Amino acid sequence: MKSDIDYRNKLVLAPMVRVGTLPMRLLALEYGADLVYTEEIIDWKLLRAERHTNEVLGTIDYIDTTDGTVVFRTCPHERGKVVLQIGTASAERAVAVGQMMQNDVAAIDVNMGCPKDFSIKGGMGVALLYDLPRAKAILEGLVQGVRIPVTCKIRVMPDLDETVALAKELQSTGIRAIGVHGRTKMERPRDPVNEGAIARVANALHIPVIANGGSQSITRRHDILRFAQRCSTTSVMVARAAEWNCSVFRADGPLPLDDVIRRYLELSVRYDNSPSNTKYCVQMMLRSLQESPIGRRLLDSQTMQQICDIWEMGEYCRETQLRYHFAGIKGRRACRPRTQSGDGGPVAEGNEPTASKKRCLEESPDSDPEPLNEENVCFIRSNFIDDNSLPKSKLYLHAVRNGLPRAQYEVQQKDKLFRATIRFDGQRYTSSFWEKNKRYAEQAAALVCLLKRGVESRDELIRNGAMLPAKNGPAAAVVELTDSSKTDAPGESETNGEARPMVESC
Repeated sequence: MKSDIDYRNKLVLAPMVRVGTLPMRLLALEYGADLVYTEEIIDWKLLRAERHTNEVLGTIDYIDTTDGTVVFRTCPHERGKVVLQIGTASAERAVAVGQMMQNDVAAIDVNMGCPKDFSIKGGMGVALLYDLPRAKAILEGLVQGVRIPVTCKIRVMPDLDETVALAKELQSTGIRAIGVHGRTKMERPRDPVNEGAIARVANALHIPVIANGGSQSITRRHDILRFAQRCSTTSVMVARAAEWNCSVFRADGPLPLDDVIRRYLELSVRYDNSPSNTKYCVQMMLRSLQESPIGRRLLDSQTMQQICDIWEMGEYCRETQLRYHFAGIKGRRACRPRTQSGDGGPVAEGNEPTASKKRCLEESPDSDPEPLNEENVCFIRSNFIDDNSLPKSKLYLHAVRNGLPRAQYEVQQKDKLFRATIRFDGQRYTSSFWEKNKRYAEQAAALVCLLKRGVESRDELIRNGAMLPAKNGPAAAVVELTDSSKTDAPGESETNGEARPMVESC
């Protein structure tokens, strides 16, 4: 049985790359949006992901099997309201994604409006507007192949008659609604939106049209409704205005930016959002304030706790991270490669072997005569003031001062992850944390070496986030005493005191 969504009279969070992740979608719903679109996710990226039920977070996660990152995360609070936007140039792949995801999203939208070179060169985005047979095949395949509503989002074309004709052809595939961005492929946000063109399309179709592109004139909910009237639609997608201040959807008017940022950070910590994505979204909220003292602090931040410290939420973040850690869920620190790159051996500078499709084999027995010292340590660049304070520099000085040979580094790459091993003074040192580039992997291994040789303090590494405390250490008691600091998502209640997984800290 097919599910349904009424696309009329809807305020919608538009699809925005790097912005439309779970915390922002939940924030938009909390402030009054009716539907929320994900960021555009490319079909092949979803198809190589594995679906996991995250019992600790209460989410459904689609995990990239090559690097352990979350491709898509959803939770019950957005059930029936989250629309997955996909980038695709293949009906076969689009249908495969739709069938894989249809139980976890309310609808699927095909991106036919992205003007970026990456999309166009791949035959996706706005390129589909100039390849009508392919565009219709994708939509028809989805309409016939999935149980949930299918929509698409387009841009207007320079010829308005051509735009209307195109929209009618897309409507004929059986889609339930169409989003129309009132700019052409060559126009950018600084160019005025063509409200008349959106109105022409809306008046020509019998399915709902969702107007998009009016952020220049939108600062509050009333402006959204007026934009809809000018475009002859009843529904509006809001992109940049919501990116700047998501409370633009509130019936009672927008909230102060600091309040919005704090609530966004609460949701980001609660739902294990990556620090890099969180930082990006907050930067987009700050806009011109990125050059202010707060903006510069944000620019220098790298961990979730460092970001939260700026808005006096560092303690909440630290306690929540520890709760998640002690819950035992596998977060970024537990990430391991799933495929082998080349022969899995050491990687020379600048050499990036192509990943094969073989599953990683169990590590071969360690027959090296030099003992291996291992700790789970990650390298956080913002913990170090200058190049002279970096772990590799400190280890070099340690060798010089003690008349020891310089450390020798070997780096192993698997998939998109890196791990380094150091040979130094008859011992080997490595971190069990797989880093995302060669340089960080070497610095992490150097930190392990410095820790084992007493140059670095374990307590200091725990304090700055490079290590996590042992489960039975003193920090565990702190977490138990401060459990009341939990923050709920909209409409959520903590019924059983369930702990949550660790936030990615690097």
